[in-house]
Amino acid sequence: MREIEIRGDMIRLGQLLKLAGVASGGGDVKAILADGVTVNDEHEDRRGRQLRHGDVVRISGDAIRVTAQS
Repeated sequence: MREIEIRGDMIRLGQLLKLAGVASGGGDVKAILADGVTVNDEHEDRRGRQLRHGDVVRISGDAIRVTAQS
């Protein structure tokens, strides 16, 4: 599982996908969400979904945990 550090208390799902290098832009984010993404094991299709420290995003077998910046 990869960990992505964020500043502040939250990040939106679309922003996290770009920060993690999974998506290069908004069009990519839409396509990835259409293929299937889960947040904390629940299906998610909103790119504006707010993620907080400890949330786990799964995309095609890849898992990303949101962590606080040290």
